[in-house]
Amino acid sequence: MEHSKMVRLSKRMSLALRHAPGRFDLTLDQGGWVDVDDFLAALRITRAELDAAVAGNDKQRFIVQRMPDGAERIRASQGHSVPVELGLVAQSPPPQLYHGTSAAALDSIRATGLHRARRHHVHLSADVDTARRVGTRRAGEVVVLTVDAAAMARDGHLFYRSANGVWLTDAVPVRFLHAAP
Repeated sequence: MEHSKMVRLSKRMSLALRHAPGRFDLTLDQGGWVDVDDFLAALRITRAELDAAVAGNDKQRFIVQRMPDGAERIRASQGHSVPVELGLVAQSPPPQLYHGTSAAALDSIRATGLHRARRHHVHLSADVDTARRVGTRRAGEVVVLTVDAAAMARDGHLFYRSANGVWLTDAVPVRFLHAAP
């Protein structure tokens, strides 16, 4: 599948699985899962297109799972703005995590910290390169911030790690943010 088509399909899949399942006449279960056959019909795509989009997504945004009865289901790894329970268990984070954003957002972040906005969590990366790639989604100059995750954990903040390796937390107060190297 050509890259631009895969990007468009990935965005439609994210919309259906993370933000607006009703727009596609889909109903996510409590954990955010939907039957693969229902998903294919709703998005009017083939299984080959789905498999290509899941396998080719550099951020591994989607998970396909085979159930004991042979049925398959799909969900987004994280980033939902609709209510779902991902079943994540709190984990000890690495000492530092990173957040990529635009330079235009920096003043607001320095004033109030990182907040989840309409999503369930703030998304953090385990390395600077990934954070930089995430930050490129925003217009303008990319800025990478270092999060003192060890200090946050000592202060009682909880961290979760999604299936695709993204670290999640409810918010990052300003005192735990620093400019990345």
